[in-house]
Amino acid sequence: MPLSTEITGYAVSALIWGGAVDDAFRAADWLVRDAWQPALRAMPFEVADPLPPTYFFDCGIIVRGLLAAWRASGRVDYLNTARDLGLAMGRDFWSANGELHPTLDLPSKSPWPYEKRWSREPGCLQLKSALAWADLAVLFPGEAFEAWFERALRFALSSHLDFLPGDDDEMKVMDRLHAYLYFLEALLARWHRAEVREALRAGIGNVGRYLRTIGPRFERSDVCAQLLRVRLLADSLGAVPLDAVEAGEEAARCASHQRIGGPPIIDGGFGFGTCDGVPLPYMNPVSTAFCMQAMQWWSDWNKGAFRGQLVELI
Repeated sequence: MPLSTEITGYAVSALIWGGAVDDAFRAADWLVRDAWQPALRAMPFEVADPLPPTYFFDCGIIVRGLLAAWRASGRVDYLNTARDLGLAMGRDFWSANGELHPTLDLPSKSPWPYEKRWSREPGCLQLKSALAWADLAVLFPGEAFEAWFERALRFALSSHLDFLPGDDDEMKVMDRLHAYLYFLEALLARWHRAEVREALRAGIGNVGRYLRTIGPRFERSDVCAQLLRVRLLADSLGAVPLDAVEAGEEAARCASHQRIGGPPIIDGGFGFGTCDGVPLPYMNPVSTAFCMQAMQWWSDWNKGAFRGQLVELI
């Protein structure tokens, strides 16, 4: 199968955070030298011929991975590619209505028609990817990154209340919790604003209730991890006080998804989830990275040594 640029971007962030910097740099090199299309100023979601489309969400994840690699190495090519990709996101993905197109064709960069699926239509989840603009704005204050992030934030705040539950099928609602948590993660970048703190407080409560209601039938490990990470960061920032009892439950749920033993491709990883309590036969590096970070942060919090930062969020 073609290599995924998004999964590689997540891997760079996770490997840097975990201290495996040589592996992270090898992955970042591939993104910069092989995946990035300088003539098009575009990042396809896979490297193949013909070029697959480009996704707004993927691009933001890749920018944040490259910035993590730049902070760890000082390599200018990582920083320059992150900036170029961030500029391409702002130049190519905005619609005339002020929404962000999820998908663009390559090489034309024409938007794909929207579909009634959370990953195929504009929505509040795209704010996680727009975090790349917030990160770049600090480094390049003369560019439009800050204005683009604020525009994405306004749209997300105006539309997020319609995202949950979003479907009558509980299985699909659990999937939407994963996407909605991307929105909550990104809100932490502007936690000092009253409307953002209220959205965080209400969102954490809503996701927690849905998780506990639907979880016995279908539970995703990444939802458990994302919610725990948001709780810990929101508490450390002073945005939303931590409910330690619920956080402890979510940490236990995360731990229950880890698989120990077997071949290296499985040993230590976190399963995608469970259906009626039975582990699903899927495992991926993103769920594993989220759970890995959540479990470490929870351990640090219990030791009174939590030092997690939003810039480290995988």
